[in-house]
Amino acid sequence: MRICIFGAGAVGSHLAVRLARAGHDVSCVMRGPHLEAVKARGLTLRAGSTEFSANVTAADEPAKLGPQDLVISTLKATALGSLATGLKPLMRDDTAVVFAQNGIPWWYDMGLSPDHPRPPDLAFLDSNGALRSAVSQGRIIGGVIFSSNEVVAPGIVANLTPDRNVLQVGECDDRTTERIDRLRAALEEAGLQSPPVPRIREAIWSKLLTNMSMSVLCLLTGQTARAVREDPALADVVPRLLDEADSIARSCFPDIKRVPRNGPAPNHKPSLLQDYELGRAMEIDVLVRAPAAFARSAGLSTPMLDMMAALAIRQARDKGLYRG
Repeated sequence: MRICIFGAGAVGSHLAVRLARAGHDVSCVMRGPHLEAVKARGLTLRAGSTEFSANVTAADEPAKLGPQDLVISTLKATALGSLATGLKPLMRDDTAVVFAQNGIPWWYDMGLSPDHPRPPDLAFLDSNGALRSAVSQGRIIGGVIFSSNEVVAPGIVANLTPDRNVLQVGECDDRTTERIDRLRAALEEAGLQSPPVPRIREAIWSKLLTNMSMSVLCLLTGQTARAVREDPALADVVPRLLDEADSIARSCFPDIKRVPRNGPAPNHKPSLLQDYELGRAMEIDVLVRAPAAFARSAGLSTPMLDMMAALAIRQARDKGLYRG
């Protein structure tokens, strides 16, 4: 397949190397020193003690890459505007677009099952309607990614979770289709786990449960997930936060698996805290504001999450990293 990774930073570059080495014609939309290094020397992935490289076509302008069979967007939600404006030259009539991002996606209400509770107004996730204009429902594939990566030098990406790299994919209307089967097979052949997902929104909520609670708590405390879990001062706080998060998710999917209240947590800072410390635009809308809207829509009382959301928004605004 001709596959374009749109927004090939750490996660996208990891996908690009694996898919290229599996025999696909891979191109990347990227920028800055990372782009220049890839154009000069190719893209290198370090996974555990293994290092391997791939030659991919890289450009800062999508128009230089031509039509694709598949586009995988690994952009953060705050950067999706560039996808809306740059997608057209990559499109064939049947090109699909995978949105591999954190949080509630802008397309959540599209193709929604009749048995799903009516969602709140999520227009703020695509405030000018640019994404809906650029990407029709038939092109949308939802994605949930579990993979920790870091650009350690221009053109070089380190995979920090060599034993757990997962990309779950599904149609936005939850149909079983040949293109999902082909995509999952391609990901598995590239060394990426892609288990079947009956309901992509349930998979989205499963990951969001942690991001909307623990990641926000990490932001407010400046601690890693493990440090938050092991902090005696937060011993009563964490389970209460997770209970509230579970209640929101269960308003959409009553049988969704609960987040464990105990056990190990990764000893790294979640992306929300990393973005704050690095002065990058923060995914407040998809990780904080949207779940809060679901809680209000379901008539749920979530006082702890509400307080954390207000503090997170205030903290992000004070640093000029959120303007919502």
